[in-house]
Amino acid sequence: MPKLLSAPASPYSAKARMAAAHAGIAVEIVDTETNQPSEALLKINPLGKIPVLILDDGEAVFDSRVITQQLNRMSGGKLFPRSPAKRLEAEKLEALADGICDVLLAHVYERRMRPEEKVHQPWLDRQFAKALRGLDALCADMPGLPQRIHVGHIALRAALGYASLRFGGKWEKGRGKLTRWAARFDKKFPDLVPLLPS
Repeated sequence: MPKLLSAPASPYSAKARMAAAHAGIAVEIVDTETNQPSEALLKINPLGKIPVLILDDGEAVFDSRVITQQLNRMSGGKLFPRSPAKRLEAEKLEALADGICDVLLAHVYERRMRPEEKVHQPWLDRQFAKALRGLDALCADMPGLPQRIHVGHIALRAALGYASLRFGGKWEKGRGKLTRWAARFDKKFPDLVPLLPS
C-alpha cells in the first residue's frame, strides 16, 4: 500500500489525503514532522517538505500537485476531466487554491518562526491581502459543485478548511458564497470531511 507522509494541519496534505480517498486509492497516512525534518524525510525529499507519496516500489513523489497528477494516473483518470478545456479549468482552480494556501502559510510562518519583535506587520498585511483577493476572485466566479468533482474542487475545499483553521472569523465576512459552497461540499462528500486540515 502506498504511504502518504502528511501532517494534520497542512492544507496540501489535506488535498492529497482527500484526492486519494476520492480516487479510491488506499494509502497509509504517516504523520510527519517537518520543523526538524528527519534524515529519512530528507532522503526522499531534499526539501524536507510534505506531502510525499511513497509508491509501492519505493519511489517518492512530492509536491501536492505532482501527487494529484500521480493519483489521477493511478486511478484511471478520476481526479481530472478528460476534456482539455475542463482539465485546464481544474488545474487553474487547483493553482488558485494552492496559491491562497501559500500566502496564508507565509503569514503563519512569519508569526511562528520570528521573535515577536521582528515580526513584520506590512509583510503579514501583504500576504493576507493576497489571500483575500484570491477568495474574492472565487466569489466573483464561483466554481460549480457537480456530482463528479475534480481536484480543483478538492484543493479549494482544503484551502477553505485551512483558512478556517488558522484565520477563522477573519476572512468569511462578505464571502458567504464560499462558506455556503464549503457547507454544500461537506454535505455532498461527508467521507472527505475528516480529512480536512485539523
